[in-house]
Amino acid sequence: MTDTSIARRGGGSASAPSGRPRRSHRPQKASGLNPKLIPYVLLIPGLAVIAALLLYPMIQVFVISFQKVGIPQIRDVNPKPADWVGWENYTKVFENDIFWSSLRNTVSFAVIAVTLTLAVGTAVGVLLNQLSKRMSTLVIVGIMSAWAVPPVAQGVIWRWLFDAEAGIINWALNLLPDFLSNALFGRADWTGEPWTNEAFTIYLILILMVLWSSFPFVAVSVLAGLKGIPTELYEAARVDGSSPWRTFWQITFPLLKPVFAVLTILSIIWDFKVFSQLYTLMNGPTVREAFNLSVFSFSEAFKAPPKMGSGAAIAVILTIILLIVTAFYVRQMLKSEELR
Repeated sequence: MTDTSIARRGGGSASAPSGRPRRSHRPQKASGLNPKLIPYVLLIPGLAVIAALLLYPMIQVFVISFQKVGIPQIRDVNPKPADWVGWENYTKVFENDIFWSSLRNTVSFAVIAVTLTLAVGTAVGVLLNQLSKRMSTLVIVGIMSAWAVPPVAQGVIWRWLFDAEAGIINWALNLLPDFLSNALFGRADWTGEPWTNEAFTIYLILILMVLWSSFPFVAVSVLAGLKGIPTELYEAARVDGSSPWRTFWQITFPLLKPVFAVLTILSIIWDFKVFSQLYTLMNGPTVREAFNLSVFSFSEAFKAPPKMGSGAAIAVILTIILLIVTAFYVRQMLKSEELR
């Protein structure tokens, strides 16, 4: 037999190592970072990206709003430093009649678009909840294809639909019987109707466009919220003889109030700063009566002669309005939650 013992210098024997690593009994060094600070440390990379992409540009816009920035300051060769003008840009903006018409257009459009988007999206979400899973999935894929269309492409599509010469809308209206067209619209011939030349018709098209592209997001969000409501509540309401309208206001709406709050805030922010669709629909900042604050800011900043200080001032005013509206709505929402 082979002796497995290993001779030691001092005599005696020791068994051969088994091949498994021995555990170290030395205590692990404790980290010097307070465990409470670890979540904040992990947020630092994300906060740095947000600061670089959002916070820094916002600060720059705020600074430029107090400066006179034009061609001498933005040319490539020997640019001149910007001159500080204080509140002059804001004073000129408030004295401009186009600003007040743009503000009126912005607020009116946002109120109508947000209301219609939430109403239609909620109705579609409730209807989707009544469909089978396969049919519901098919309808969701169909409506979400409209939501996925880029804003510029939306403007191009709807501008083509309402084109004066080759638009399908004028063609379809001319197919109506003359007596029906006269009864509904007061005219029978729609050939060459310039829909994108007047502010009223431009915003009519814009409302339809935004409604078409925005209600799918609301519908899917409402559908997701409805899936979390227990069916027993609806069965009890059905047994009590509650009408669908009353069931919605007594059960669905209170339970989905947090969802509606988020959707309302997002819709307000999106519709207040609509730019690409309106710009494409007008084919540039051409119809001044149809400007909203976003298009007016772009026109001031980049249309010759460029006045970037005035454009930045308008952007700051729009941001402040959005912050006030959002803060007021959130405050009202929190109050209603506390009363419950």
